[in-house]
Amino acid sequence: MQHFLRNLDYATALPLAAQVEYQPGQIASKTLIQNAAVGMTLFAFDKGEEISAHTSTGDAFVLALDGQAQVNISGQATSIKAGEAIVMPAGQPHSVSALERFKMLLVVVFPTEIQ
Repeated sequence: MQHFLRNLDYATALPLAAQVEYQPGQIASKTLIQNAAVGMTLFAFDKGEEISAHTSTGDAFVLALDGQAQVNISGQATSIKAGEAIVMPAGQPHSVSALERFKMLLVVVFPTEIQ
C-alpha cells in the first residue's frame, strides 16, 4: 500500500504540536505532504519571526496549535491563537507574524483538473 504522508508515524495518536520544535530566532518546519493537489506543513515560529507577504495558487488553511500570531490577508490583520483557524484565499497576498512563540499546521489545497 502506498503512503502519502511522511515524517509522522502511522496508526498512532500523536500530539501534533510536539512534531515540530521551536528554534531560537528561526522558523522551523516539517513537511507532511507536498504534491500537485495538497501541501501540509507544520511550522514553529520563534517570537517575532515571520513569513513575509506572498501569494499562493491554492487556498491555505492555517490551524494554530500553540501561541499567537498575526495573519495579514490583503492588508487586513487578524490575530489567531491556539485552537483557532483562518483561511488565506488563493491569489491574495498574505503573511504570518509570531506575536509570541507560535506553532501552526498549514494545509494548502491547489487547483487540480477534475477528470
